[in-house]
Amino acid sequence: MITVATAAALSVPISIYKSTKLLTNRGAKARLRVVAVLREEGDASAADRKGLWGPLFDVEDPRSKAPQWSGKFLDVNQALEVARYDIQYLDWRARQDLLTIMLLHEKVVEVLNPLAREYKSIGTLKKDLAGLQEELAQSHRQVHISEARVATALDKLAYMETLVNDRLLQDRSAGTANETDSPPSTSTQSLKPIKNKVPRKSLKVSGPVQPYPPRLKNFWYPVAFSTDLKDDTMIPIDCFEEPWVIFRGKDGKPGCVQNTCAHRACPLHLGSVNEGRIQCPYHGWEYTTDGKCEKMPSTRLLDVRIKSLPCFEQEGLIWIWPGDDPPTAVLPSLLPPSGFQIHAEIVMELPVEHGLLLDNLLDLAHAPFTHTSTFAKGWSVPNLVKFLTPASGLQGYWDPYPIDMEFRPPCMVLSTIGISKPGKLEGQSTSECSTHLHQLHVCLPSSTKKTRLLYRMSLDFAPVLKHVPFVQYLWRHFAEQVLNEDLRLVVGQQERMINGANVWNWPVSYDKLGVRYRLWRDAVERGAKQLPFGKSD
Repeated sequence: MITVATAAALSVPISIYKSTKLLTNRGAKARLRVVAVLREEGDASAADRKGLWGPLFDVEDPRSKAPQWSGKFLDVNQALEVARYDIQYLDWRARQDLLTIMLLHEKVVEVLNPLAREYKSIGTLKKDLAGLQEELAQSHRQVHISEARVATALDKLAYMETLVNDRLLQDRSAGTANETDSPPSTSTQSLKPIKNKVPRKSLKVSGPVQPYPPRLKNFWYPVAFSTDLKDDTMIPIDCFEEPWVIFRGKDGKPGCVQNTCAHRACPLHLGSVNEGRIQCPYHGWEYTTDGKCEKMPSTRLLDVRIKSLPCFEQEGLIWIWPGDDPPTAVLPSLLPPSGFQIHAEIVMELPVEHGLLLDNLLDLAHAPFTHTSTFAKGWSVPNLVKFLTPASGLQGYWDPYPIDMEFRPPCMVLSTIGISKPGKLEGQSTSECSTHLHQLHVCLPSSTKKTRLLYRMSLDFAPVLKHVPFVQYLWRHFAEQVLNEDLRLVVGQQERMINGANVWNWPVSYDKLGVRYRLWRDAVERGAKQLPFGKSD
């Protein structure tokens, strides 16, 4: 297995001088302890204090010991050494930051010394203290950044050690198999070295999209934003090749009924909402949110019903359950994290199958090649893009991009993007960025060639933007620009897939989350009793 490593992509302090076997536990946490010793003035000289701090700060700068390799590509063991060196360097860097803070505190004490106040004016003292306060604030910010880098580095180091252990296990298993399976022989053939190749994982996603299996329908699906569904309006949607219409009943609660009148099959969404009932524009038949016909003008009322779906409203979204199984009692939460405000909610109809759109959204490696006119303009192309995730999970974070991402079954993608320095290869994690963009993408399977996309954008900064007139049109313009860059590629993929090309013919390391989505969906469609990458795995 070959991997690329750069010291700049691993930005985290705390040293590990012994074997790092203890770090293979992803839950392990490292803590940097600082002991402060307070003495009365004159109790210890500056030299004594320096001697006291010596064990903490007299650490050799490890930069001169950086591992050197002539090639551009490193194997896993070499990359692990680079990671260990980087952690040692950042440990040294963190100690220097801490020393800076302690020295600044001493300067503050000197400024406040009663003897100094005798020959310095109040204005001079205030100026000195203000300068020191700013330096202290900057140093404290740097220490907080170092703390965040610790967690990131330990995750990366544990990930690399897992790769090494997996490789050793594969080699050991392959060697044992060769010894067991190969009979003793003195022929020259048996003396030739045997190359052990790990089978390449592949997926088969090719040909026209088949009719959706019933099992994929047995989930709650978000279909509309609450703000779009007024009391006197309705929203027509397609879901799994069937037409539906959503409207609010007399009690204000949403309902979802078949978008076809029982009388003459007229589309109901062409009519109107009358006192919590949807009225057919052809002969005026009116239906409630549970599908019962309560009005038949010009004729005797008959017991007529049209199909309806379980419908629920939660956290600003309208959900439906299109499957035949009883709906689950709990809906997943799709709200942005605490501290974020919703700035835009956009709905689009896209001419691609929802799985292809999810493949695209779960992939960031394409950004510096595809989105060169929008958000990734000017991004450099990293030597290696990785998605780091638990062995069993549908969430994780991208490296080197400061982006956390999760696939939420059955068709949602949530991402939190650190936008302090987007696209810069500086090893920043999301937690190290001061401002963030949170996104929700819902890819509702309208048909085998059409997706209803719900997009929600939230920010943890600039709340005033919500009150800018017509800003929602600006957000929609930006969203359409980004999607158009993707669509011209994904539509081409779809055409070739229908004609027999396999769109997952050669997955690589940065395709991990997309591959897991496909494995999850395949298990659902096959009717597997236990789905992969669940919380219980």
